[in-house]
Amino acid sequence: MQVRVNGARAEIPDGATVAALVAARTSGHSRVAVARNGDVVPRSAWETTDLAEGDVLEVLAPTAGG
Repeated sequence: MQVRVNGARAEIPDGATVAALVAARTSGHSRVAVARNGDVVPRSAWETTDLAEGDVLEVLAPTAGG
């Protein structure tokens, strides 16, 4: 299915969850935040939050500096 991740189109498997998306896109990053269709998804809900066709996601990792 097609979704948008950080502004870019992405193909993900049907039935994917936020947890699966984060695992596939953030190798080594343990501190990330995820928003789905403008709403923050709490880390405790990643495993149970299914993604749907057309979802818009932002996966953000903190950066150092200013």
